[in-house]
Amino acid sequence: MKKIEFFQHSINEDDINRVSSVLRTIFLTTGEEVAKFEQNFSRYISKKYTVGLTSCTAALHLSIIALGIGAGDEIITTPMSFCATSNAILHAGAKPIFIDVEEETGNLNAELIESAITKRTKAIIPVHIYGQMCDMKRISQIAKKYDLKIIEDAAHAIEASRDSIKVGQLSNAVCFSFYATKNITSGEGGAVSTDDETLADALRMLRLHGIDKIAIERYTKRYKHWDMLLLGWKYNMDNIHAALLIGQLKRIEELWQKRNKLCKIYEEELGTVKGIRLLKTLPNTKHARHIFTVLVPSERRDLILWSLQDHGIGVAVNYRPIHLLKYYKEKFGYREGDYPIAEKIGKSTISLPLYPLLNEKDIIYIAKIFKKVLNKK
Repeated sequence: MKKIEFFQHSINEDDINRVSSVLRTIFLTTGEEVAKFEQNFSRYISKKYTVGLTSCTAALHLSIIALGIGAGDEIITTPMSFCATSNAILHAGAKPIFIDVEEETGNLNAELIESAITKRTKAIIPVHIYGQMCDMKRISQIAKKYDLKIIEDAAHAIEASRDSIKVGQLSNAVCFSFYATKNITSGEGGAVSTDDETLADALRMLRLHGIDKIAIERYTKRYKHWDMLLLGWKYNMDNIHAALLIGQLKRIEELWQKRNKLCKIYEEELGTVKGIRLLKTLPNTKHARHIFTVLVPSERRDLILWSLQDHGIGVAVNYRPIHLLKYYKEKFGYREGDYPIAEKIGKSTISLPLYPLLNEKDIIYIAKIFKKVLNKK
């Protein structure tokens, strides 16, 4: 039986050699490699500043804090995401306010935002689910009207654009993930990008306990005493993780081209199959192609999922809606039916393997097994 993993990274020998070179140096924590990655990443996404962190969760958390949002405040977001999005809001002391999603894309429905705004609303966190951007033009209009901050969760969408708008172009801060399964990866890692110098400075301080000098400043030059100016966290990216990312960032468009080609094959193979549905890729959109998800009959979803695994095909579920997770139900009293479209997607979605090491034959094989499993009575 052929075995196809759900995900394999695209780290190559050059990336490994770069990490090896860092390991042969004295300085392993936040230093020159982190600074180089931050500069290169800012250039790629057309932002002035990037702050390297340990995760996208850290990026979201610190962005909320640095923008002055906290206890008693509300942030509008989507239930169709990984729980990290709303967890970060809770970590900051604020409250997530969910709105339902678009049926065609799974993205936050911008037309529902205004009805969720109260006097306590301070921000919107749109999540660019699976790699396709939300309607940032509309979200930006609403944010300006009500004087709200925008923090983009672009964990799936580094390469994305929509209507000539890139991720981060219309927000105060945009947050990224370099987790093990992401389009470029350091195993664990994240970043915030912004055009606001004051915000970037605050994020750098918050990522390292709130002190005013990082280790490389204290130990590679004439020693200067540091001070703690505010209460921060330990969220700083180190040189080892940055070294893994630098080479992948150079290849990011090449890797995207490969995934995009594979997705088009999936769409050709599965687009006309009865009984399933593919989410729509909108016109004038560059889809980052992070996850390829198929919506199947909800009553058979888990059986199809397990059967694909039995045939050696790696699968995942992205995602069960956040509001139906035990913690959120118990804390906030959410019930099934509160956000029906998100729930419908969450009950029926299956994510299929998607990464550049796959080839056309692999995708055709996966589609063949999928159709076989789907048609099994």
